[in-house]
Amino acid sequence: MRRRTYLKLGAAAGAATVAGCADGSSETAFEEGFEDGLGEWESGAAIGPEVELEEFEWEFDVSGEEAASGERSLRIWNEGDYDDGVTWGVHPVPVEPEQAYEATVSVDIWSESESFNTLRDAVMRLGPEPPVAEEDFPHPGVNTTELGETPYGGLREPLWLADGWRGYTFEWTTPDLSTDTLHVAVGHAVIWEGEATHYVDDVSVELEPR
Repeated sequence: MRRRTYLKLGAAAGAATVAGCADGSSETAFEEGFEDGLGEWESGAAIGPEVELEEFEWEFDVSGEEAASGERSLRIWNEGDYDDGVTWGVHPVPVEPEQAYEATVSVDIWSESESFNTLRDAVMRLGPEPPVAEEDFPHPGVNTTELGETPYGGLREPLWLADGWRGYTFEWTTPDLSTDTLHVAVGHAVIWEGEATHYVDDVSVELEPR
């Protein structure tokens, strides 16, 4: 499925599960393996102001080509002709309002091979609002695990560090939330000219009330 603008993909029930944290312990609030399709996942893309978004080509779908577990994963492809651009998927995560959390977000991402060059960066985010621009993700090399309380959590770290699947994780100390929904996002940003496909699997959001 190819899209060149921000769009919503169908709201059919997917493989996601939601759990509460009523006893104050850490619970898996959301997990996704893409075995039942996209469900409530939405996709988005952005590119710098010197290029119109409709000129940036990307694809976002579920595939059986690669899987970290099970038989399917999320496939994200984008071109690199402009040495710029980012493509991501985002999903809502229900939470208790007026509550602060220690959040841990983990995901497995597949790269075609190991490379000494940084060809793409993995981008991840958990926050009260879904991302709409590249600036909504952390700067290169930033992981919020060590930053304490921040408005949103996330990371931007190199891909192509391993041949095949590699895990990426960040932690986020949330403020008191005034919302009943967070949004988890994962994707990849163009660094090196040339098209690239990455697969995403086993997305997990753990929340511990604080």
